[in-house]
Parts: sequence; C-alpha cells; structure tokens
Amino acid sequence: KTMLAKAVASECKTTFFNVSASTLASKWHGESEKMMRILFEMARYYTPSTIFFDEIDSIAGARGGSAEHEASRRLKTELMVQMDGAGEAEDERERKTVIVLAATNMPWDLDEALRRRLEKRIYIPLPNPECRKDLFELNMKEVEVHSDVDTDKLAEKSAGYSGADVANVCRDAAMMSMRRIMEQARKDGLGMSGMQAMLQEQNDDGTLATAVTMQDFLAALDKVGRSVSDGDLLRYSDWMATYGST
Repeated sequence: KTMLAKAVASECKTTFFNVSASTLASKWHGESEKMMRILFEMARYYTPSTIFFDEIDSIAGARGGSAEHEASRRLKTELMVQMDGAGEAEDERERKTVIVLAATNMPWDLDEALRRRLEKRIYIPLPNPECRKDLFELNMKEVEVHSDVDTDKLAEKSAGYSGADVANVCRDAAMMSMRRIMEQARKDGLGMSGMQAMLQEQNDDGTLATAVTMQDFLAALDKVGRSVSDGDLLRYSDWMATYGST
C-alpha cells in the first residue's frame, strides 16, 4: 500500500505530504489539531496536492472507546472538518485540489464518520502468481542467482505470501551461501581472521560460491512462513463486501 502511495506521488505530479501518527503527535495541549489544520493549509497553498496518511487507524480510530483521550478525539474532529473543506474560503474551493489518501491494515477500526469521507475504499489483495514472480526477480536483481532457479516454481510454492514475505524469503535465501561458508569454516576450526583470509583467497581465485541456488530458495520458503492467515483474508473480504467500493 505504501508503494502504491509512492507511485501516486510520482505519476500524478502533485505535491506529496506523507503523514504518520508521529508527525502530528505533540505533548502540548491543542498542538496536534493545529498541526492538522496547518497541514491542510499547506496542501491548499501548494495545490494540487496529495496528503497520504500511513496507518490512519492510529490517529482516526473509532470514537467513544473507553481508552480514547480527549486530545485524540479533537484531532479526529479537526481531520474530518478539514476533509469537508470547511477551513477554506468559498471562492477558493473550485481551484484548490487536495486529495486525501490513506492506508490501513485494520479498516474495521476506523471511525464511521471518517469512513464516509473516504469515498473510495479499495482492498489491495495479496500478489497473484505473476506478481510474486516479478517480486522474486525484483528482490534478487542485485544478487548473483544460479541458473537452476525457476521463478515460476517459486511463485507457485509461495501461494498466500505477501510482498513483504517474498522479500523476507529472498533475503534469507541470499544469506544461505554465506552460512554454508561459515559453517565449513567452523568445522575447519578457523577463527574470524582465518575466515576472512579464506574468503579473500577464494574471491581472488574465483572459487567463492555465492550464487543463490534453487535449493536455497526452497530452504528459505520452509523457514519463512506466510504472515497473513486465511482468517485475516476472510475478515478483509467480509469488510469489503459491506463497506467497499470500486
């Protein structure tokens, strides 16, 4: 979702404001809602603009909870007032273009009044086999890969993996060759200096085997599991069936 926001910033040629909970947090009374108002004023000044709220549930959760603080409620109210355009002059509204873009992994925690103001509610699904294949190729672009690596098979075996999961698999597989070298060095009784000398020697004579093989990927897939359960996917589907839009 964050990568899509970055793509929007690049493709739409708008002034891009990336906002998180820490951006607006303040220990001073009334400071957070003031910063929210200034944010929208700056966005209108540098129009056309896009304001991206990452993990918006952290600042715009449902109101009325027992753990809700008064300052948090005022911040949510100011956000919704600014999204309604109440803070700009009537004669300026037609020429001020400010797009509010938000991402969250917990849409069911959003305040219902904010949910109404977010007109397009789109579910970003897990990558399909073609996307997972591209993700494997993208993540291993700067790593030496053995000729026996079959990205189609890897995409098939990584069903249910998210983009972050695929990146974790690639990082783990890229470390496999180094682990083998270090394991062999320990068996030979080499210390750190001896291991460094051995690596330098193998690198100089071209015998250092650092290419990531298909077996490395399969071993990494066994070690790195998927981070999204079927129950989570069902919950997202149910929420989209009720509140989603296309």
